[in-house]
Amino acid sequence: MFEKRTPNKPESTSPQSQQDTYAKPASTPSNSGRAAVIGPAIHINGDISGDENLLVEGKVDGKIRLGSNHVEIGQSGRVNADINAKVIKIAGQVRGDVNGTEKVVISSSGNVHGNIVAPRMTLEDGAIFKGSIDMDPGEPAKAQVAKPVKKPIEKAAETPKVVATDKAKESKSYSLNGG
Repeated sequence: MFEKRTPNKPESTSPQSQQDTYAKPASTPSNSGRAAVIGPAIHINGDISGDENLLVEGKVDGKIRLGSNHVEIGQSGRVNADINAKVIKIAGQVRGDVNGTEKVVISSSGNVHGNIVAPRMTLEDGAIFKGSIDMDPGEPAKAQVAKPVKKPIEKAAETPKVVATDKAKESKSYSLNGG
């Protein structure tokens, strides 16, 4: 009934403009929200790698290596694999090590048995996790190189000394220095 109308503009019908509307250029980052999907009835036995986001609702045995992309394990997802990706969200079951270069999120329905390495980590209430978490993998190497700070050893038996300065002598006042 109340429709907003725009002035009539001639639409371009050239093949190039239509192609730009539907085709995604190869240089566009693949983190735009679109993802490849492994459906609930699919079972993959082997390694997965590529340059696209991934949603796993089925079963994967092997390794998932999508270093600069997002990997999401849906509630029906069952993964027996090491996962390496930029952002990893787990709502299903994962058996293997998880390495997120940006962050890892285990939702309330998530179940992870393995070690996690990521700079940021979220475990939602109800999530099941068994393993270790390393939230700053670069820090332990620095800590090993750093030398402990040495405190000067204080002499317990030393008594304070009275030091008179030229100004103090003039004003007839002295100060105590604890040595």
